[in-house]
Amino acid sequence: METGRCYGCKREFSFDPAEVETFLVDPETGLPPGLTVLASLRPATPEAVARSVDLPVCPDCIERAKRFPREGEADRPAG
Repeated sequence: METGRCYGCKREFSFDPAEVETFLVDPETGLPPGLTVLASLRPATPEAVARSVDLPVCPDCIERAKRFPREGEADRPAG
C-alpha cells in the first residue's frame, strides 16, 4: 500500500499501486497532455507525453466521473 494525493480532489488517500486508477499528467502544465487550460483539445506533443507521469485518482473521484454523461449520451433518447 502507498499513500498519495488524488489528482482530482487533492485529498490524500491510501492505495495499491498495482490497482489504482491513474491519470497521465504533464508536470509542466499540471494537465493531461493535449488538454489546454481552457479545456480544449490539441494534439499532444511527443515531449509532453515523454515527461508526463501517472498520478493516482481516488475512488470517490472515479465514482463522481462515472455520473457525468459521455459526449453524445445526453442527446440520445431513453429506451
